Amino acid sequence: MKGKGFAFRLFVASLFASYLSIVAIPIPFFKAVKADAPVLSASKAECVIEMNSRRVLYEEHGDIRLPMASTTKILTCATVLELCNNLQTEFSIPPEAVGVEGSSVYLKAGEIYTVEDLLYGLMLRSGNDCATALALYCSDSIANFSVQMNKVAQKAGALASNFENPHGLPNRNHYTTARDLSFISAYAMQHPTFEKIVSTQYYEKCGWKNKNKMLYRYDGTNGIKTGYTKEAGRCLVTAAKKGDMTLICTVLNCPAMYERSAKLLDDAFSAYEYVQLLSKDKPIEIADTKICGYVDKNYYYPLLPEERDLVEIRTKSHDKKTVNNLEIVGEFEIYLAKRLLFSGNLYKL
Repeated sequence: MKGKGFAFRLFVASLFASYLSIVAIPIPFFKAVKADAPVLSASKAECVIEMNSRRVLYEEHGDIRLPMASTTKILTCATVLELCNNLQTEFSIPPEAVGVEGSSVYLKAGEIYTVEDLLYGLMLRSGNDCATALALYCSDSIANFSVQMNKVAQKAGALASNFENPHGLPNRNHYTTARDLSFISAYAMQHPTFEKIVSTQYYEKCGWKNKNKMLYRYDGTNGIKTGYTKEAGRCLVTAAKKGDMTLICTVLNCPAMYERSAKLLDDAFSAYEYVQLLSKDKPIEIADTKICGYVDKNYYYPLLPEERDLVEIRTKSHDKKTVNNLEIVGEFEIYLAKRLLFSGNLYKL
């Protein structure tokens, strides 16, 4: 037994020589499948990214447009959080939100709920009635709310998707990609309230248990959403954290969605390290000067062991100026295989 991710690294190594000869191309994707193990009910599309950098660690058919069922509600929740300032606001359930087909918390017209209550019903119980009620509360109509959803999706970097409703029921013009849905999920997970909701196993106020079995099955899981329709198949987005690194794994139309997601996460965690490239507490000497500068935050990036020697940090000085009471003394750029990852200012201590 050579350890988790061994075969994955061998696969990476087999591609690495050709990668080094074409350093100008984007960082490649690697299949996270052990050579000596059968493929677990392969998805129609799947993608694993690191949450903060959005680096794609692995994907298969990541750019194919597919229906995504109730994983739509990831964007619904994120959109409501951007549109609604007070989650404790109470409102009456409109008749249009009652009896929506599919999964439901069985809302009744005229009942009073807070926005927060319905967000828990949306994400833990996948309530299509919650989705409809929230959309109507925030935007007066499903069409208007869908416009807002698409705006948030674009901010998240999801440029190959289109959303026509807040619940994910079938619509030929309602689709995403595994890569886009991973980006949307990473964007949403950086909102503290979103992360709190989707990591909750049981919402005591309303007696709602989270349907997402990854919370109970996979160590480190902190969200986010399941989905199923006949058209979309079984869909799952998972966020899981080990050490300082959080990964987002998306599988679309995957019969064994829990097992496959666990496999992909295991392989990615085994293969990649979350490396600190710059520390805000460590001075950096600026090229061709005797001046040192500091970055304003820590910079991390997921790297394969083979990539560590391909990281390059360049610095340069420029005329001093002050921004937000901080004196800028230079600039930095961080490259991986001559591909720019980060750039920013260097500040005087």
